[in-house]
Amino acid sequence: MNESPSSRLRPLPNFIFMSRWLQLPLYLGLIVAQCVYVVHFWVELVDLVGAALGNQDALEHIVQAVGYGSQTERLTETTIMLVVLGLIDVVMISNLLIMVIVGGYETFVSRMNLEQHPDQPEWLSHVNASVLKVKLATAIIGISSIHLLKTFINAEAYSEKVLIAQAGIHVAFLLSAMAIAMCDRLLVVNGKHTSQH
Repeated sequence: MNESPSSRLRPLPNFIFMSRWLQLPLYLGLIVAQCVYVVHFWVELVDLVGAALGNQDALEHIVQAVGYGSQTERLTETTIMLVVLGLIDVVMISNLLIMVIVGGYETFVSRMNLEQHPDQPEWLSHVNASVLKVKLATAIIGISSIHLLKTFINAEAYSEKVLIAQAGIHVAFLLSAMAIAMCDRLLVVNGKHTSQH
């Protein structure tokens, strides 16, 4: 009779290896956070549609949420753009959450065995810690870009110091992502070089 791989481990290594399941509540918590983002998205979308149809309460809520202007007579193009950018921001953060939940669980906790599933995400077939880091860095840059665009569209509501700080933070994200990608590339090149010798 063949022993299972886990039964071949000594007790301490087996205990340490099983500790990876402590991450499961963290991923379940991120799923709850995803649910909160879904509710937030629909609240904002319903307010946008309500404001477009002339609902003054929805319009006031939108103007207060985006912090643009004090005119509550009608929906302006700029206000619509700010709300839509906010919705895109929620979607991008939601995508980031999915990458962390699915990719992190698959990489650090347990295989999901999705190879034959028709809805398996393309990126999941080659996910590892390095790929996940680069994808997360790219997603964070996209989210930062949306925030920066929202700030620049509504620039009069912010001080010059805040505008400069947000632009600086975005540049820092870009440089960090480039550094992560460069380190990942160096590791791959060094790995290939080592395997050839």
